[in-house]
Amino acid sequence: MRQRVITAVVALLIFIPLIVIGGIPLQLAAALLGAVGVYELFNMKGLELTSFEGVLAILTVVCLILGGTETLSFLPSTFDSASLFYLPIMIILMLPVFSKNTYTFDEAAFPVLVSIYVGIGFKNFVLAREAGVSILLFALFIVWATDIGAYMFGMKFGKHKLAPHISPNKSIEGAIGGVLSAVVVSLIYGLFVSFSYSLIAMVILTILFSVVGQMGDLVQSAYKRHYGVKDSGKILPGHGGILDRFDSLLFVFPLMHLFGLF
Repeated sequence: MRQRVITAVVALLIFIPLIVIGGIPLQLAAALLGAVGVYELFNMKGLELTSFEGVLAILTVVCLILGGTETLSFLPSTFDSASLFYLPIMIILMLPVFSKNTYTFDEAAFPVLVSIYVGIGFKNFVLAREAGVSILLFALFIVWATDIGAYMFGMKFGKHKLAPHISPNKSIEGAIGGVLSAVVVSLIYGLFVSFSYSLIAMVILTILFSVVGQMGDLVQSAYKRHYGVKDSGKILPGHGGILDRFDSLLFVFPLMHLFGLF
């Protein structure tokens, strides 16, 4: 527990200033987090990040996250996020041709899917900050409230397993408690920050984001169980890897963008 607290404090001391500053520092931090996320998934599967497809996967994620931002403002305006993102993917898809199918289409699908999963999540993290600190904090508060509420309610009332084949410690009662906690926090947050949606709409969206955030957590748990690892990585002592901390947000941010919050 002591190690978890120390890691959390250090991480917040780094993370909070980056959120406040925004701009290029945050964009570069997001790209770095995305690269680490790719490494963790490759490592779980037993693949080398220094392999050709590993380097291309990193490049794909970085292009997706930084495309269209201030960091790459020196590039022509036509080099947007989508076009930059697809260039390395095209090369990955060409690998079966040049390897004479010793590197198969199925194998190429893994780095492509990893790039989409990690890249789109962190790209929307950057877009949320560009829309304003209040939007980014709204997402963070929802996810944090869900995690804390699910843990507290699960410890006290948890009797029915939510997904025992994937995450045996999670309960239906905990999941419901997480949603309720997120709603309460969003209502309090709404007293200080105004959104374009009505109060009822925001409550409904908060419920949706909380549920989807928990699903993002379960998705990462499913990957870890499939590959037989406890944590996605070891970069955060006591907490695991980057994907262990951002798994919910990688699902929540894109959904918030879809519903026009940024």
